[in-house]
Amino acid sequence: MSILNFVGRAALASIFVQGGLSALQHPQQRAKLVERAGLPQPELLTQINGGIMAASGVLMALGIMPRTSALALLSSMVPTTVVGHPFWQLEGAERQGQMLHFAKNVAMMGGLLLVVADRGK
Repeated sequence: MSILNFVGRAALASIFVQGGLSALQHPQQRAKLVERAGLPQPELLTQINGGIMAASGVLMALGIMPRTSALALLSSMVPTTVVGHPFWQLEGAERQGQMLHFAKNVAMMGGLLLVVADRGK
């Protein structure tokens, strides 16, 4: 494993570990968005998603099944992004802010795709 791969994966993973732990410990605010999306048991879903993000982030950062971990993170990022940043439903400054967060999440998904594609050559 190259040092650049390790540092890159660790840097990418850090946002998932931090966000995942936050969702596990304090799901209430995020759960409101899940509830507005009409999904059942919003706090439980928020905590499950947080657990997936924290655990997969740690595994990816440590180089333990990094491709599988990145796929798990990708699968949790899609609903997180759609539910958490619905800029298409908003107007004005709020729309702009959510569009920025949506784009940030898409960029993180691009980084995860690079981890998935990395075959260690």
